[in-house]
Amino acid sequence: MEDRLFRDAMGKFATGVTVITTLHEGQPHGMTANAFMSVSLDPKLVVISIGGNARCLSKIKESGIFAVNILAADQQEQSMIFAGQIKEDREVTFETLADIPVIPNALAQVSCDVVAEYIEGDHTLFIGKVRDIRVQEGEPLLFYAGKYRTLETVPV
Repeated sequence: MEDRLFRDAMGKFATGVTVITTLHEGQPHGMTANAFMSVSLDPKLVVISIGGNARCLSKIKESGIFAVNILAADQQEQSMIFAGQIKEDREVTFETLADIPVIPNALAQVSCDVVAEYIEGDHTLFIGKVRDIRVQEGEPLLFYAGKYRTLETVPV
């Protein structure tokens, strides 16, 4: 099957938008990703999937830590910055959660220690044991069929 058909089919699954952050050599780094899910409640584990060409891949491998920042509906610009869709320099500020850089005002920030990694195809799956979580109310930023979306309440 063609790569485009596979990508189009996977794009039919609406996802939240995250920025994966890490601390490498004292500097925060991040990338936009939608390949994230919870794995286990006991212990609390999550998984992220990072492409083999991503600059953050080696930084997460070397640091052994990452945070998942689940973006709010008004954080599309942050997603675009970390996806490389905005080329001009923009100042990005970070907070920390359990000593890992996180995106301020994200709906959820989940800081993790890497406990396992698996290379599958052209991606590396990182299993993260959750160190700490911060949550706030708001609407999520979504991604569907190659475009950013937001939720709409359906009347019952």
